[in-house]
Amino acid sequence: MTEPMEVSLDSLIQGLRDFIESSDRYVDEINNMIIQRKKSLVIDFHDLLISNKDLADMLLERPQLIMQAGSEAVRQAITERDPELAKSVRNFYMRFRRLPESLPIRKLRSEVLGRLIMVEGIITRQTPPRHYLRKSVFRCSQCGYEVEIPQPTTGFVQPPKRCPKCGAINSMVFVEERSEFIDWQKIIVQEKPEELPPGQLPRSIEAILLDDLVDTVKPGDRVYLVGVMNLDLADLRKGKPPVVSSFMDVNYVESQQRELVEIEITPEDEKKILDLAKMPDVRERIIRSIAPSIYGMEDIKEAIACLLFGGVPKVYPDGIRVRGDIHILLVGDPGMAKTQLLRFVTKIAPRAVYTTGKGSSAAGLTAAVVREKDTGEFYLEAGALVLADTGVAVIDEIDKMDAKDRVAIHEALEQQTVSIAKAGIVATLNARCSVLAAANPAFGRYLPNRTVAENVDLPVTLLSRFDLIFIIRDEPNLDRDKAIAEHITTLHAGEVPEGFTEIISPDLLRKYIAYARKHVKPVLTPEARERIVQFYVQMRAKSREPDSPIAITARQLEALIRLAETEAKMRLSPVVEAEDADRAIRLFMKYLSSVGIDIESGKIDIDIIMTGKPKSAQERLALVMNILAQLEDANGGKPVRIEDLYREAESAGLDRQAVDKAINMLLKSGDVYTPRPGYIKLIRL
Repeated sequence: MTEPMEVSLDSLIQGLRDFIESSDRYVDEINNMIIQRKKSLVIDFHDLLISNKDLADMLLERPQLIMQAGSEAVRQAITERDPELAKSVRNFYMRFRRLPESLPIRKLRSEVLGRLIMVEGIITRQTPPRHYLRKSVFRCSQCGYEVEIPQPTTGFVQPPKRCPKCGAINSMVFVEERSEFIDWQKIIVQEKPEELPPGQLPRSIEAILLDDLVDTVKPGDRVYLVGVMNLDLADLRKGKPPVVSSFMDVNYVESQQRELVEIEITPEDEKKILDLAKMPDVRERIIRSIAPSIYGMEDIKEAIACLLFGGVPKVYPDGIRVRGDIHILLVGDPGMAKTQLLRFVTKIAPRAVYTTGKGSSAAGLTAAVVREKDTGEFYLEAGALVLADTGVAVIDEIDKMDAKDRVAIHEALEQQTVSIAKAGIVATLNARCSVLAAANPAFGRYLPNRTVAENVDLPVTLLSRFDLIFIIRDEPNLDRDKAIAEHITTLHAGEVPEGFTEIISPDLLRKYIAYARKHVKPVLTPEARERIVQFYVQMRAKSREPDSPIAITARQLEALIRLAETEAKMRLSPVVEAEDADRAIRLFMKYLSSVGIDIESGKIDIDIIMTGKPKSAQERLALVMNILAQLEDANGGKPVRIEDLYREAESAGLDRQAVDKAINMLLKSGDVYTPRPGYIKLIRL
């Protein structure tokens, strides 16, 4: 490393003043600072490099000196234009952004100490704002002489033992009202999940935000930080090894919360993406490119493609926000490649967080309140759904999750926020993510003669929040089994199966999805609206017949619109056409016909998903309850013999099997109990 040349502070201040005044952009920024009463002028490193290479090089090597000169240069520029503002504001700052390269958190070593660097990561924790003593003032209690001592961020500098003026010993008293305090906040920044090497724990750094940077970011935000790595010398203790930890003094922080900003799309990539979008079979190519190593499952792959592209979030005129993200649940027999599909989505989604039901708690999924080891104060730590904000949260084996932890997902699925009210911290964090979940059947294999709510160990309140639910059943079929076996053996032999023809490379597909999510916001055409309205009205018309179940509700209508928008997004189309609506309706009917069919009546009944019981079962329950109530009244309120209930129910047209099923449901829901074997009684409140 070359020896840094010695320069005076005044020459640096003058050089930075000349740089500011020579640029119309930064002169306008200074004027904006005056209008908005701001403290910080943000400089693009690239602009400084073009204007004055020596200053730019010195900024990287000796950042503290340049920042000090920069603050004074900003103060002088403000004083010339608005002396009153310059007097009222104690500190002005020159902040620098967009350094030439970003260092991975994992690669931060001793050689970067004292240099200006840029790192990227996710904020996982944040302390409440505190007060940092920047400049302490001590007054002699004998003669009144005052001493100013600047305080570093690493430790407290004690006052002199002897008064410099009168020589009195231990007479220096701290003067609080004359000392200078500024806001202080510590954040923990963790490396991004997609950059994590396989099998490694994520690493993190502590960073200190001062003054106007405090509370500009929150847990879950993806940020890039520009600052200086310093040592925490408070760790040095007599008789202990001289090993100290480091932290970053942040000069500038910017949130990357703008969606999918971390995927870089070059002009060549954009040309490839637009050429791909012009192909007539672009949708089929995208669907074929979703986990091509898994044979078949075209409908599920199309649904996953819809989830990856996402609909368009909307805010209604009355302020109500409607999500654009699509949630999908896969329920299937063991060995049907559910986890493989989920793993593929984690790799291909521009932003994704993978977790399993058994390995996740409510706090791990949403947000935790953690006590800091040094001060004992509480702060927030973001969970998986918050870290997956504007991306995809992939939850495998969601049915294995504890019931008390599963409740935490409800709010995130519909409102797309995570609310915390613990240990005096009340906060709402964004969790605007799509959820792709997989579950195994409760009985080992999926039983077609039972409803989806009975087959899956999940509450109906959670099931009803998924836009699409797919059942993957392992049914023997000679032709299909032969095709799957040939496909798998071909892959294991190192050859390329037919399914890999005309597919999009994973890297290009990832960029295509990121481009679509960022730039394409399709709007419904009158034709598409008419198709969706017509379908909804037709489905609702079936429910008008006497004793007919409800086939569809407004929640499913919103899901249908989201699906139609994603079908248009796959073509990078600015409008949703009738063809997109038809494809969405076809996909939606696949879901309804696999999950929403009442086995007894053979009709589509959305209550199977919304309430867990089809209309026929609800009517049967109500009939059994009425018969039981009449028998109890006739028996003077005493328990009723189950044999008497069977007899009365048979005369009303119910067989013993149907009554047994109804009794089991009522026992499970707590509406009845058995005081002694062979007897049953209603619970009356």
